Amino acid sequence: MTVRRSVSALVTTAVLLAAAAPAAVAAPSPSPSAKADLPPGLYGTGDPTYDGVWRQSLAFLAQKVEYVTPATQSVEWLVGQQCDSGAFPAYRDAGKPCDASTVMDTNATAAAVQALVELAVHREAVDNGVTWLKSVQNEDGGWGYNAGSPSDANSTAVVIGALARAGLLLGDVTTDGGRTPYAALQSFAIPCGGKDGGAFAYQPGKDGKLTANADATAAGVLGAMGKGLAVGNSNAVKDPVCTKGTGLTPEQTAQNGAHYLAGALGASPHLNLPPMPGADDTAPKPDFGNTADAVAALAASGHKDKAAASVQWLEKNAKSWAREGGPAATAQLILAAHATGTDARDFGGVDLVKQLNATGPAPAATAAPSPTASGQQPKGDTSSDDGALGVWWLVGIGLVVGVGIGFLISRRGKNARL
Repeated sequence: MTVRRSVSALVTTAVLLAAAAPAAVAAPSPSPSAKADLPPGLYGTGDPTYDGVWRQSLAFLAQKVEYVTPATQSVEWLVGQQCDSGAFPAYRDAGKPCDASTVMDTNATAAAVQALVELAVHREAVDNGVTWLKSVQNEDGGWGYNAGSPSDANSTAVVIGALARAGLLLGDVTTDGGRTPYAALQSFAIPCGGKDGGAFAYQPGKDGKLTANADATAAGVLGAMGKGLAVGNSNAVKDPVCTKGTGLTPEQTAQNGAHYLAGALGASPHLNLPPMPGADDTAPKPDFGNTADAVAALAASGHKDKAAASVQWLEKNAKSWAREGGPAATAQLILAAHATGTDARDFGGVDLVKQLNATGPAPAATAAPSPTASGQQPKGDTSSDDGALGVWWLVGIGLVVGVGIGFLISRRGKNARL
């Protein structure tokens, strides 16, 4: 999911360390004055500079799979973040026009496009976002974090998900040299047969070598399958295998990534964070967000049985992380729960949906119990269909709009987001 992690490095570190000492090392709470300065409609109370659009979009996607319709005010806030070019920055003062100093963000744009597709509103904003994403495609077929920056696996994967959910055929999205987004994404995959075979790298190193990255692998699996950040619950199929050779299909590359993730979570129910530079304590710390991403990727590729132990671990250990991490962290757990058929409204005793809803304006409508737990599917739901458009569907009384990777800066390069 995939996906980008937006929040400052200090806040990210504090949140992740909360597993060891929740009361003492929780994410810093914004001051009352800071909270008052936040625009109405925005989810979360933390500084939105690096993740405003991202966390809003993830919140909408997570709400969709749980039959929650966000407030119109919240949707209008997201649409208001878009520039005339079609691009979304990570966050901007919508009272000022976008100009040359506005940093356009491929990840934020891709996430917003996915959210609006699943909301089935503001199609003009979706189309404008898609047009901009296509206009900044790199010659290798992929995308970097910002327009023109070197392609990376995470950005390419989340853009693929946006284009697919908007109804485009990815094979037709080519550069002048005929390179497709899939070709770019597959270039980050480590060949099977050697160490870390099947994994994706974020980017090649200075020496051109690929180094396995769990976050990039989770994102790469979804991207190679043409899936967005919100994926449906499906039955497990045969064990993933790592296929050797060249000329692999995107599906084979995705299965190779799933093989790597299954092995990583088979050895331990959770992934670990690398030590922070200069840290005195170099002991491995649990990586809640990337574990949730890996769970969703495994489920999406037909291997949710390989993620079962990790889901149980997240239920027992990730509650404080999600609460302190804000809407994006809570949404990430909801998406992982939905992908594996787990009850997000009773996730280790916590109602994640209620927790997410409380971070923003009161929803326009909601349904209970959890559709995931009861096996319901909204009529016309597209959360597990590749390249399909969002649709309108009815829940309860009145019309409800359907809507629909952790949180670690080091996984998205120096600019990665929570």
